[in-house]
Amino acid sequence: MRLRHFDEELDALKVTLVRMASLAEDQIDRALSALINRDSGQARQVISRDHLINALDVEIDEECLRLLALHQPAARDLRLVTTAMKISTELERISDLAENVCERTIELNEEPQLKPYIDIPRMGNIVRMMVKESIDAFVKDDSVLARKVLASDDLVDNLMEQIFRELLSFMSEDSRMITRATRLSFVAKYLERMADHATNIAELVVYLVEGKIIRHTTPTQST
Repeated sequence: MRLRHFDEELDALKVTLVRMASLAEDQIDRALSALINRDSGQARQVISRDHLINALDVEIDEECLRLLALHQPAARDLRLVTTAMKISTELERISDLAENVCERTIELNEEPQLKPYIDIPRMGNIVRMMVKESIDAFVKDDSVLARKVLASDDLVDNLMEQIFRELLSFMSEDSRMITRATRLSFVAKYLERMADHATNIAELVVYLVEGKIIRHTTPTQST
């Protein structure tokens, strides 16, 4: 017989995970704002808030281990608890990457701006939406929405390639631009890695809802 108290604990776990995801999304927003507005103060604030995400990561891990030991869940409940542990790790890494963006922002602000930022903000907005939708898919048990997130990863990859090509042309034209262009390429790479983590979350949601592991499969194999 299923215990009502266990259901309440699972609901509380979901709430904590959503709170962590909201903080991670906010870290992305603030990091992009700091970059675009050349605001080193805001960048430092993002860096200083990373410990909040880390604390929630630890809290979720400890709660999941407690639930596993105390209730020994099976089937879908087991998938939910183990998925929550993995999602919290992905969110913690996303926050770390937002911190990395802010570190490069502070360095970039020590020199004149290389170029107007157009594609990087576009890339960042797609990444933030991927994170939001992957968590929405988790909350709603929606594998269709999760698969939509997977499709968005190609958009981020294409933008990253476009940004890299543009920055390489800057570097080849004027060696004085190499340092700034390299730092911007790092920013693009951090955003691309955030998209990868959002993709991982979406894959975990598909596993949770459908019981199907789709990591390391081609798009046709995963549908």
